[in-house]
Amino acid sequence: MSHSSKTLSMTQVLVCGAAIVTLSMGIRHGFGLWLQPMTQSLDWNRETFAFALAIQNLTWGVTGIFAGMLADRFGAFRVIVGGALLYALGLGGMAYATTALQLSLSAGVLIGTAQAGTTYAVIYGVIGRNISASKRSWAMGVAAAAGSFGQFLMVPTEGFLIDFLGWQQALVALALAALLIMPLAWGLREPHFRGGAGHFREQSIMQALREAFRYRSFQLLMAGYFVCGFQVVFIGVHMPSYLKDQGLAANVASTSLALIGLFNVFGTYAAGVLGQRMQKKNILAFIYLTRAVIISVFLLVPLTPMSVYVFSAVMGLLWLSTVPPTNAMVAQIFGVAHLSMLGGFVFFSHQIGSFLGVWLGGFLYDRTGSYDIVWYIAIALGVLAALVNLPIKEAAIARTPLPQGA
Repeated sequence: MSHSSKTLSMTQVLVCGAAIVTLSMGIRHGFGLWLQPMTQSLDWNRETFAFALAIQNLTWGVTGIFAGMLADRFGAFRVIVGGALLYALGLGGMAYATTALQLSLSAGVLIGTAQAGTTYAVIYGVIGRNISASKRSWAMGVAAAAGSFGQFLMVPTEGFLIDFLGWQQALVALALAALLIMPLAWGLREPHFRGGAGHFREQSIMQALREAFRYRSFQLLMAGYFVCGFQVVFIGVHMPSYLKDQGLAANVASTSLALIGLFNVFGTYAAGVLGQRMQKKNILAFIYLTRAVIISVFLLVPLTPMSVYVFSAVMGLLWLSTVPPTNAMVAQIFGVAHLSMLGGFVFFSHQIGSFLGVWLGGFLYDRTGSYDIVWYIAIALGVLAALVNLPIKEAAIARTPLPQGA
């Protein structure tokens, strides 16, 4: 790359970006483990806890758009540092929350905002600006695989912390861990950062948004990602309780989440590699359809620890494997000047799905005493998402060039 003096080395971007995503996503993936100890100790119902996490997902989605705009404009470094501070504050607040409102503000608003500044949209913007298109999908796969490894590593660690320290002190320990994101962010400081340096910003933010939202393929991509959020967050938060309700031992649930994380490493990496070779929309359609099949089989066969582990492993391969092809497709269609912001909008759709998945899980469980209806919704949505991805056009959008000097 000719402007190598202005770009960070690929190794540095991947190591620091991957470590940040590992911590940020790893902490987040274990929140389901707090559902029962917190609700029992504070005498809350499941919907109270589920609603706070639903707020977290929605806040992450909304603030992710602005975190993306700020990162595209001022560089990722400042955004990530701010996110790390909010993460520590939110976890501390969650530890000492005694009312539903305090839980919604700490675990919901603060942690949701923190995740927006420390996860994919912001990190992928740095990858897009510093790594050439020929390796971009692969690099995004590597970063996503690291986040998955974080889930594999952090969920059992969080289970151990809860057993060893109690649920409250475990949250305090995680708050301290979140502060480690700040020194890592230093490695993503882009020298001479001018908004989209090296990628001429021919468009204002509003022009970029108008172009994207009028483009049919962008709308379809957002619709598919909505389904991804619904399925993943419903399973991630409610699976431990679903398994306990069915009489399985507690360690089956934490092993299940860890297996999802482990196989997710391979799935996301494979999706990134395949995205360099195949049409990304076909990869996405395959992932969504296969998820629907896997959930159906899981509900049909008798529930045993083994059936849970097989389900978790296969689901893990498909878990966040939607992330690299989706973000690489946004970069491929619209370029990288506004990548973090547009990625933030696609992710917002994902988070509306997440909100509904986690909240409906708690709501319908409290009303019907079972998770069955939500499982059926997850299957139907999987089939729908596979169908909406097929007509996407993933070639670069044709733009009329602006007159010289504009």
